[in-house]
Amino acid sequence: MSDKKLNIIFAGTPEFAAKHLEHLIANNYNIIACYTQPDRPAGRGKKLQPSAVKKIALEHNIPVCQPQSLKTDEALDELSAWNADLMIVVAYGLLLPKAALDAPKYGCINVHGSLLPKWRGAAPIQRSVLTGDAETGVTIMQMDVGLDTGDMLLVEKCDITDQDTSSSIYEKLQLIGPNALTKTVDQIEAGTTTPVKQDDALATYAHKLTKQEALIDWTFPAIEVERAIRGYQPWPVAYTNLSGNTVKVLQAEIVTFSDKPAGEIISADKTGITVATASGAIKITQLQPQGKKPMSVTDFINGRADWVKPGTNLLVDAN
Repeated sequence: MSDKKLNIIFAGTPEFAAKHLEHLIANNYNIIACYTQPDRPAGRGKKLQPSAVKKIALEHNIPVCQPQSLKTDEALDELSAWNADLMIVVAYGLLLPKAALDAPKYGCINVHGSLLPKWRGAAPIQRSVLTGDAETGVTIMQMDVGLDTGDMLLVEKCDITDQDTSSSIYEKLQLIGPNALTKTVDQIEAGTTTPVKQDDALATYAHKLTKQEALIDWTFPAIEVERAIRGYQPWPVAYTNLSGNTVKVLQAEIVTFSDKPAGEIISADKTGITVATASGAIKITQLQPQGKKPMSVTDFINGRADWVKPGTNLLVDAN
């Protein structure tokens, strides 16, 4: 029998959220219901697929609610009927109106993937890598009607190395987030939380990613291009145009010196495809042509050497 007293609703959708739900279940927290987005078509057959959170909830016989919106009277009545003490929101994907935030006794808390107030918004992990931040983390926040503006309840930090991609940071936060969450829930139950107001003057916004912004701009310095290659993984993935063909750039390294114009292919051999930038150059070592699997630069050049002739300027292809 659980010694945890709070009745908790969990709201989340992707794998990141599912990891937090699994941790709560494994540590015997009382999850009385799970909210997740409606099933979406996926795969070749475009059949409706349940979210990662729904799968975990069903495995543990936890009731699942999948409203299209939480703004209708019907959805709000259903939420209130659970008579929850607390709602935990992790990458849910639906906006919670004030009535939903106020429904549980202790309101709603959120696991946000940044060190608030830095990187409020939709893509905090990616923006932290793209900007070259030295650290990130998770902030457990008391939700309010603003966009990630609520009081901070607990912060856990982790380093960002110059090898990290957004995908690897996602995995790091997936490890530290669940423990930070349960620690916060325990503090709420014990009445020992120490909310800290965010300094709005220090706020930055992590705007939603688009496919277009992942097109490599060779007029940027090499350090920024290399960050983009790491920051846009796993989505939308940095890409460039080679001989009129869209090619994803998966791995690269910085070459500190270049005297060639930005965008010019300096060399192409088994060690990499080196492209000049505004400052320095980038040596591409792994690529993925459209419709193909990721491949080493050696395999790429073996079949497509004419795409990467030294002296070619990629800025011409980009326009």
